[in-house]
Amino acid sequence: MRAVRTHLELSRDAAGNTPTDTERAGDALDVVRVERPTAVEYRALYAAVGGAWHWRDRDAWSDERLQRHLDDPRVSLWLLREGDARLGYFELVRRADDAGDGRDDVEVELLYFGLVPGAHGRGLGRRLLERAMAEAWALGAARLVLNTCTLDHPAALPNYLARGFRVVREEAYEVTTD
Repeated sequence: MRAVRTHLELSRDAAGNTPTDTERAGDALDVVRVERPTAVEYRALYAAVGGAWHWRDRDAWSDERLQRHLDDPRVSLWLLREGDARLGYFELVRRADDAGDGRDDVEVELLYFGLVPGAHGRGLGRRLLERAMAEAWALGAARLVLNTCTLDHPAALPNYLARGFRVVREEAYEVTTD
């Protein structure tokens, strides 16, 4: 199957005028950082959110490799909950980008982002993305980068564009979906 991967970025300056509505009084939604996530916990979230969208990259990682990644202090995992129900998550990694010009610009990558199937259609993707953006800026990011593809939820790319992300490049590739 042919897919198209779209790379996007949002600079902190461009995001300055992007409205955020991550907290609403009276709702039971909560976004919390997962402290010291285990590989087993992560795999359950990854499968629940990405299973329908052919997320397979992390399935190839051993538990040891995944745990090393999760233990990296530059990596943070955030969970969207409604009561005890897990509705989605996002994963950020903070990177320094030394362009050789004497500045050390911080780039944060939104590695994974999504909702469980029953949470779609409620405006939660927008709210969760705005929270991911806020957490990236709190990490000192000069820019937030991500990629999505045509196998992801159809609302993913429009959500990113509506929050101010701009397309940097696109690439076609072949993928097996079995």
